[in-house]
Amino acid sequence: MEHPQNDPQAAHGSDTDQRLTELEIKASFAEDLLDQLDKIIVRQQQQIDALLREVADLKAAPVRDGDITTARSLRDDLPPHF
Repeated sequence: MEHPQNDPQAAHGSDTDQRLTELEIKASFAEDLLDQLDKIIVRQQQQIDALLREVADLKAAPVRDGDITTARSLRDDLPPHF
């Protein structure tokens, strides 16, 4: 009777089990990373949507110029060096 250590089939099975375990661990980490990235993308999209609403509100809001209400131009907000 051969010992399992000397049996090539047992060594091959053990190597396969170890490789399979390593692949399962890598797949688990990849799945966790994908979940984290998905949450980040959702949060970023919410931030983009909020910023788009804010820009639309700013464009739509009239600016009081004395007693006259005028549309706001983004050129009016350029720094002096432009």
